[in-house]
Amino acid sequence: MTGVSRETHEKLERFAALLEQWNSRINLISPRDMAHLWSRHIEDSLQLTAHIPAGVRIIDLGSGGGFPGLILAIATGNPVTLIESDQRKCAFLREASRLCGVKTTVIAKRIEAAEVEPADIITARALAPLSRLLGWAEPLLKKEGFCLFLKGRKASDELTDATRDWHMTTESFPSQSSEDGVLLKISELKRV
Repeated sequence: MTGVSRETHEKLERFAALLEQWNSRINLISPRDMAHLWSRHIEDSLQLTAHIPAGVRIIDLGSGGGFPGLILAIATGNPVTLIESDQRKCAFLREASRLCGVKTTVIAKRIEAAEVEPADIITARALAPLSRLLGWAEPLLKKEGFCLFLKGRKASDELTDATRDWHMTTESFPSQSSEDGVLLKISELKRV
């Protein structure tokens, strides 16, 4: 893995070992994905770091097994709020945060029920169609903030659908870990 310090790599290895241990008890990632944990999940999440300045607050929606939110906390050192409704996954996120020594706040609620101070950046991965993501993200995003969403092959269709309800500035970057994936950077978000 390139682009991360030795210390960060050690924390990511600690995270990966814990995820493998917990995954047999609760479904954090698909069992068939364990063989591709680094390329499919960790490196996929790490590609967001190029867009994250130092010292900003991040909210990760539907954090699940820690992708991308917990990986970003490890890689950037920025404080990350992880919102996840599944209590068992929240227990994993808390333990992984503790073992990796990162600044996270785990909120065990549905996204629409979470009451948190708006953040500079909202992230999500494999959670919901873009229109729904934007509805969840908008009240949690600072006015000058932006969203980073990892999307799959339907990203273009989702963007078209989202423009019916949202005005936004969008940048699209090819995924570094998936042939048909993209990273969407969305700013200046306003409901139509």
